[in-house]
Amino acid sequence: MLQGIRIIEIEGLGPGPFAAMMLADLGADVICVHRKGKKPDGLAPAQAILDRGKRSIELDLKDSQDVETLLQLLETTDGLIEGFRPGVMERLGLGPAECHARNPGLIFGRMTGWGQDSPLSQSAGHDMNYIAMSGALWHSSLPGTPPMATPTLVGDIGGGALYLVAGILSALLARKDRASDGCVVDAAIYDGSAHMMNLLMTLQQAGQFGHPRGENLLDGPHWSRAYTCADGGHITVQCLEPQFYQVFLKHMELTADPDFARQYDKSMWPVLSARLAGIFVTRPRDHWAAMFEGSDACVAPVLSPEEARDHQMNTRGTWVQTGAGLQAAPAPRFSKGISKGGDEGTKWSPPESPTRGQHTAEILRDLEDLRR
Repeated sequence: MLQGIRIIEIEGLGPGPFAAMMLADLGADVICVHRKGKKPDGLAPAQAILDRGKRSIELDLKDSQDVETLLQLLETTDGLIEGFRPGVMERLGLGPAECHARNPGLIFGRMTGWGQDSPLSQSAGHDMNYIAMSGALWHSSLPGTPPMATPTLVGDIGGGALYLVAGILSALLARKDRASDGCVVDAAIYDGSAHMMNLLMTLQQAGQFGHPRGENLLDGPHWSRAYTCADGGHITVQCLEPQFYQVFLKHMELTADPDFARQYDKSMWPVLSARLAGIFVTRPRDHWAAMFEGSDACVAPVLSPEEARDHQMNTRGTWVQTGAGLQAAPAPRFSKGISKGGDEGTKWSPPESPTRGQHTAEILRDLEDLRR
């Protein structure tokens, strides 16, 4: 879908590389500027999954000649992704002013935790810090336990990378003239993770969600939580609507129990949660998964990524095992192009991740050809 679009990514960690990977998955020509001479470490393997489908050039952005090379490369580019603290690109001579002077139509994508101009813009932080301050972490666990969200998903990816992608794509759509209509996209994990709360804010508006954890429609009921099973596995239950709740009760042989008939009675939630915990712990996870599979009870087992790979749902080819490790296929899917789903018999094959600097000579040669 993005064939003909070129994106330059300045090497970073987490949400920036993920956003660039997603754009590459969608067909963009993504060139990652890797730091010259940097060795792979525990956070950045030699050929990272996040670099799949990209090309790599090694540059030293503290070297004036390499900065000039990057500026020349940006003249041929639709978008840039950088994830430094505010002011770093400006100090390198690569801020929006310098880049737009060379390419007025450039979409300058900036990925930070706190935003470009907030009181904390110069402070360090990570995924959990941003979502804690934005309010997105508040409802993430049961009452009496410290909040804990799935690492990276709510902040780095959901509130950060996906909002940066949405911003870049929106700016590309709004750009009427490649020679003049560039802009800066200020994507902050703090902002994005707060924005994702608007569904819960709508429930709060309807009186279904409030401040105390454990007393709200989705974070306290016996029918909206995970339970431990006999083998230490877990099963999730979230039968919100009455008709689905009735299916759940039927499978559990609890239809005639008057206490369980009081689905929305908050005073009963702790008692009924304890009763269900006592039932689920008597059988292994897969027993319950088989019992509910295919029903409208809204019950599902908690699977590891490896188990998800081997589950029958993976007929869609969502999880792919490669020599580089387990990875998920691009999303969403389209009715044409490389992202066809399993229904059409087309399985996605992961493109190779480049080694650092693998395409340096090729990219520099192309630039020289353009100059000539």
